[in-house]
Amino acid sequence: MKIYSIALQSIKRKKSKNILLIAGLLLSVASVITIMTVSKNINENVAAALDEYGANILVTPKSDNLSLNYAGISISSTSYESHELNNEDIIKIRNIKNKKNISIVAPKLFVLTEISGKNVIVAGIKTNEEFRLKKWWKLRGKKPDASDEIFIGANLAGLLSLRVKDTLTISGEKFIITGVLEKTGAQDDGMLFMSVDKAQSLFSKGNKISLIEIAALCYDCPIDEIVSQISAKLPGASVTPIKQAIESKMTAIHRFEHFSLGVSAIILIISMLIVFTNINASVNERTREIGIFQAVGFRRIHIMQIILLEVIMISLTAGALGYITGILAAKFIVPILSMNSNVSVGYDINILFLSLIFSVLLGMLGGFYPAYRATRLDPTAAFRAL
Repeated sequence: MKIYSIALQSIKRKKSKNILLIAGLLLSVASVITIMTVSKNINENVAAALDEYGANILVTPKSDNLSLNYAGISISSTSYESHELNNEDIIKIRNIKNKKNISIVAPKLFVLTEISGKNVIVAGIKTNEEFRLKKWWKLRGKKPDASDEIFIGANLAGLLSLRVKDTLTISGEKFIITGVLEKTGAQDDGMLFMSVDKAQSLFSKGNKISLIEIAALCYDCPIDEIVSQISAKLPGASVTPIKQAIESKMTAIHRFEHFSLGVSAIILIISMLIVFTNINASVNERTREIGIFQAVGFRRIHIMQIILLEVIMISLTAGALGYITGILAAKFIVPILSMNSNVSVGYDINILFLSLIFSVLLGMLGGFYPAYRATRLDPTAAFRAL
């Protein structure tokens, strides 16, 4: 009889004990798979949400002669004449080596102009990109669709007594106010927003822009490399990573990872103890069987192979069932923790292979010593048990 057949028959004979061992391994593998999958999905969701929340790289002209300020960035009419970025720079940013990590590129053109006797900063923006970048923006009314449509900050609306659907003349052209931005507590509250293309033509700026805000995908993102690549493409620009945003993203991600690793390590230790206890008890109960194997000429290596083969068979079964159970649990947990019912968790063949390998390694680590001890049983004691 082949060793494989002996191991299989032994598993069939002791169904109840082996089912308990499979259940223990299954729960261990399922727990690790669940934690890994939940951690991975939550990390990605957190990173995606944070990436959509604002810029983490700022591209500005190299200049020290600016007087007005926007979000800590100085601007002035003097600097505009000699140090602007331009539309081609947006294309260059989109074509860097790590372009796949670039989520949003939001160019801006700032112009100081007079409206109804008041100095107002007009911001030329790409409306859709800006609203993607600034998720906290809330607009009363609607976003502009046409070039002659604009929206304004709440403070500016109060200062000039303007409302949605009012018209406003800027540099001799009439514009319709389609929305009023609710208060943000930032400089946006006192600004006027129109499309960047319209601002360029209205104020005769050609293809010039004042600065570019970039949101880089930061799930394990090479932010320093992105900054370096953009700097190489734009030698006349100052490319600055906003450290606070990046550190916030990475801190959130690392917390999930550390939690995952900590719990997985505890489960690993418990699982090894379960396997060790069960296999060791099985060896103690199989003294008579081992004596028979020795009596018919089985060598020590053959006895170890039989026991370890049983462990491998049980581990593979537990690994496959544990993977399915873990993914099903993750499908239930991820939408709850991410507070997003649209999040989906799919089956991954690579994780299945990992779960099988993990289960077998777990079984082997827990079962190796009992298998080794079985080969060291005193043959005389084993024969006496016959």
